[in-house]
Amino acid sequence: MNMSLGCDLSLLEELTSNANQIQNDVLTKILKANANTEYLHRFLEGSSDKDLFKKNVPVVSYEDVKPYIDRVANGEPSDILSGKPITSFVRSSGTSSGNRKIFPGNKNYEDIVLGRDLNSLVMSKHFDGYKEGKMMKFTFTQPLSKTPCGLPLASATSMFMKSKYYRSPGTRSTSPEEIIQCTDTKQVIYCQLLCGLVLRDEVVSVGSLFASVLVQVIHFLENYWKELASNIRSGHLSEWITDLSCRDAVSAILGEPNPELADLIENECGQKSWQGIVSRLWPKTKCVEAIVTGMMAQYIPALEFYSNNLPLVSSIYASSEAFFGINVNPLSKPQDVSYTFLPNMSYFEFIHVDADGEDTSEIVDLVDVKLGGYYEPLVTNYSGLYRYRMGDVLQVTGFYNKTPQFRFVRRKNTVLCVYLEPTTEEDILKALARATVVLESSDLILTGFTCYGDISTVPGHYVFYVELKAKVNESTNALLLDDKVLVEYCCVIEESLSNFYRSLRIKDGPIGALEVRIVKEGTFDSLMEYYVTRGASITQYKTPMCINSDEALKVLEDKVLARFFSDKSPPI
Repeated sequence: MNMSLGCDLSLLEELTSNANQIQNDVLTKILKANANTEYLHRFLEGSSDKDLFKKNVPVVSYEDVKPYIDRVANGEPSDILSGKPITSFVRSSGTSSGNRKIFPGNKNYEDIVLGRDLNSLVMSKHFDGYKEGKMMKFTFTQPLSKTPCGLPLASATSMFMKSKYYRSPGTRSTSPEEIIQCTDTKQVIYCQLLCGLVLRDEVVSVGSLFASVLVQVIHFLENYWKELASNIRSGHLSEWITDLSCRDAVSAILGEPNPELADLIENECGQKSWQGIVSRLWPKTKCVEAIVTGMMAQYIPALEFYSNNLPLVSSIYASSEAFFGINVNPLSKPQDVSYTFLPNMSYFEFIHVDADGEDTSEIVDLVDVKLGGYYEPLVTNYSGLYRYRMGDVLQVTGFYNKTPQFRFVRRKNTVLCVYLEPTTEEDILKALARATVVLESSDLILTGFTCYGDISTVPGHYVFYVELKAKVNESTNALLLDDKVLVEYCCVIEESLSNFYRSLRIKDGPIGALEVRIVKEGTFDSLMEYYVTRGASITQYKTPMCINSDEALKVLEDKVLARFFSDKSPPI
């Protein structure tokens, strides 16, 4: 099959209609290239037979393959893992699993380009004028570091954007290439916002990879809109923008003084409420593009508030390990988003997960998953991962031609537990979604949260760090907290957790009252900065659902404004 970089939607039909054959071809290609690697030869003895692969090659987690990856990173030959030379390593953010990982790469970016091209075509089909307008997408790159053997190491996004396969958005983007390639986060956000404001009448899409980053950008705008307006009024860029490439590129867009635009920005941003600020500043925007599934669901109320309920589009499902699929129904509600897997990306298998979230012994191919079933994907890719457990739990929601569509349910290993109760990511998100009603009754919106199980107390209890924002800015700029409302918020969260949790939260039981700690506005910006300064990519950053770092907890503790506890045991 011709997987040329120029494509149209007929290719999506072809891929999804021939999923089984394409998957078999992908596995054959991977095995022929890699069967004689040290890792695979132990199990296959040079064979590329699919049945032998399934029978002999073990299902593995990161800790199983880390010694092999480390050996290559330290200078041993690539053929330990890959038949093709390993030319780089990509680093995961570590914010969802709690552990940063590195994975081998061999510049196999053609399929990623194809996936993004197909996604762009799908978006153009559903949004009139999408292809003609500009995208204000907040994109960031990290500086490259090196492994001990000298190979480049960075996030998958940064590595791709520094490769020959990355095609600059050019006239489609409000941000010149010089800004996108700058590695100073503060300068990049400021310059991207400034260019986006100058080109506001051409913007049809506002977005970032993850919803969390877009919310952080809006917070940044709240702090810098006066300075941005001043730059536009004078036609002169702030002196603290010291990256010369950024200065030249932004100055060319900034142009002559524009007092009318400066007045408009000051008028819109100076209002008491920032409701709909995105659609007010960028009036032709048709959608907000950012991943809002999984742990990003917490940011849906904030983005809906800031955008006047523009469609929130979760476009792609991808990770450091593989590109999985795209959302072919971009107008679907965030809670209904499903991703159609692209069978040419990697070889995919699935471990069936039962109703309690436990593995069964059943492993099936992509085309053999069952409607409604829950599965954990396994990835076999072109660069040295074989039957690798992703740690995600997905549910099959339907089929597009012969290819399944999956809803992201949760990370498998992200749980809270202070006694025997396994509280999942899905449990937490559902509880917070139900408790949102309590906040809305007081015109508050949730702009960030994380949690942890505090076992320093007896009994242990759940602690939620919550950042709130008033829908209407008070003149005092201080958040007014109603004790009764916040106690009720604690109670509703508890009432919405699992039966098992509630059965253990009885009086004098083994789990104590749930606690909510309200933190200062900007706390989750500080948390992001903490992880970014330790090497996480801002593009890939996801606020951890559960905190397991003492240093990160200290960042939060230093910002606590008030503490509230549920005042009654939840009904069983």
